[in-house]
Amino acid sequence: MNTIVDIVPAPPGWFARWRFGPDITRSYPITVWAMVEDDATGRHQVVGVDAGGQWPGSTENEAGADFLRYIFQPVGADAPDDAFNPVQSASHAS
Repeated sequence: MNTIVDIVPAPPGWFARWRFGPDITRSYPITVWAMVEDDATGRHQVVGVDAGGQWPGSTENEAGADFLRYIFQPVGADAPDDAFNPVQSASHAS
């Protein structure tokens, strides 16, 4: 099991790309960078926690989501073609 031990806000432009099938990817904006400790080994790593609350190594990620990589798009550049913000989508649904 992994435990988040510290977090810092993520600057704009960072995305986590996830694969949901052979030809289906989504890139969620990163909201915070977190230091994660492996409870079994005590090792630390930094991961991006996205707007959906997912992060590489979490057991609570969306079903079928496989982490691919982090992407950086400079401010003013277009978001990735597969960008999706679950927080923004939920607020537009009401």
